[in-house]
Amino acid sequence: MAEAIKFTEKTLDYAKNPRNQGDMADPTAIGEVSNPDCGDSTIIYLKVEDDIIKDVTFETFGCAAAVASSSILTEMIKGKTVEEAYKMTEEAVAEELGGLPEKKMHCSVIGVEAMRKAIENYRNGVVSSDED
Repeated sequence: MAEAIKFTEKTLDYAKNPRNQGDMADPTAIGEVSNPDCGDSTIIYLKVEDDIIKDVTFETFGCAAAVASSSILTEMIKGKTVEEAYKMTEEAVAEELGGLPEKKMHCSVIGVEAMRKAIENYRNGVVSSDED
């Protein structure tokens, strides 16, 4: 029988009550990442002024750990410089949630990768690398 996956109360709270969820009008940059193995995908929207992340929102389509990780990531990078945000790690996100089960650590990666892609798009002067 498969062992039940246990989440911290903080992870459950961020999964059930995500902060900064939704798209953004006129973002400075967008980053989108999908994980073909589990099917999760995350879009990070950034509003950047003078290299400071003034606002950040996300849309995550996936499990509770993916939603919670993306949600807490937005709080962790808001107000930071793009350089500081880019250095954020999935381990720091998981730690901020009080830890994630080993089987769910990959869920913290997708938000960080989407955020880095958004920052790379910002640095390259494009809103999104997937524009038509």
